[in-house]
Amino acid sequence: MLEHWDDFLAPYKQAVEELKVKLKGMRTQFEREHVHSPIEFVTGRVKPIVSILDKAADRNIPLDKLETEMQDIAGLRMMCQFVDDIKKVVELLRKRNDFEVIEERNYISQKKASGYRSYHVVIRYPVQTINGEKKILAEIQIRTLSMNFWATIEHSLNYKYKGDFPEDIRVRLQRAAEAAFSLDEEMSKIRLEIQEAQRIFSRKKENR
Repeated sequence: MLEHWDDFLAPYKQAVEELKVKLKGMRTQFEREHVHSPIEFVTGRVKPIVSILDKAADRNIPLDKLETEMQDIAGLRMMCQFVDDIKKVVELLRKRNDFEVIEERNYISQKKASGYRSYHVVIRYPVQTINGEKKILAEIQIRTLSMNFWATIEHSLNYKYKGDFPEDIRVRLQRAAEAAFSLDEEMSKIRLEIQEAQRIFSRKKENR
């Protein structure tokens, strides 16, 4: 397979592009109805080959089993303003009939030891190719903006230290994770005021 990475990754790239359009379309529908969108923005990527190989080695996944045993080669992220929005987004994903939800992992109510928080939904998505339908696994991560900020920093440090963080860095990351979650909780308490301010701002923009 190593000589044919482009062929192997092609359906994953197609899936990411299609899913980005579909998930962004959900936000557009909320905006059209002039109601609060639980979706702030959507990003997506296909895992780099080096990262695929590193993860396969760490998890003892044979290369001929990547399609069935590695769930996040195709990855999407859906950002929310408020923690409660995450539940709404998950419900919306469960109701869709253009893919199948096969696994959910709640790292918000059950955070990782590092402090990581996010909600992961693994789906089986049908990609239409000239050779017929191909169903692939993709992972959708739903998190708040503050959770994403923390996770992005932790991910960068993880590359530097290869998961073996010095004790002071590990403690500070955990404190930062709790601070980020405290921010989310405080914002949730004033969400009605925030949403009203955003509606006023949007109306002013439309009337200019």
